[in-house]
Amino acid sequence: MISIDRPYFFYKEVEMTDRSKFNVDKDKSKRSYNGIIFDSVLEMKYYRDVLCPLVESGEVISYELQKPYELQPKFVHDGKTVLPIKYVADFVVTYKNGVTEVIDTKGMPDSVAILKRKLFWYCYPDITYKWITYAKKFGGWIDYDECKKLRNAEKKRKKTEEN
Repeated sequence: MISIDRPYFFYKEVEMTDRSKFNVDKDKSKRSYNGIIFDSVLEMKYYRDVLCPLVESGEVISYELQKPYELQPKFVHDGKTVLPIKYVADFVVTYKNGVTEVIDTKGMPDSVAILKRKLFWYCYPDITYKWITYAKKFGGWIDYDECKKLRNAEKKRKKTEEN
């Protein structure tokens, strides 16, 4: 019997999964490749499917994983030290033509990621910064903003077809 004074979820048994505090699966075998443990499966797949073949072909001359960037230095406010704002890039890739790109794999960016992207653009205007995602229906690896536009257009098209 469910009581009115307590919410329904209070009684419902919830199966807890083994997750870290950042909601990442603790099973590292799913996100490991060549002895490297990645932060996400999507990041590992980008490394395996895109970056490694580009390195083997000679198109990419160097890359770095998890390179930190400082978006705002630490400072003192009312006698208290405020920690710096940092961003850690998934990949920093240098191509044979000398172009360097910072690449971040995104499934679904949160508000912090959106804000850090704006700060990165402001602090490092000379560095190309890309969000990449995987969308099978749009042909695989695609720029996140382009994928978002395509999804919105498809949603709009479906809505007009219904009417």
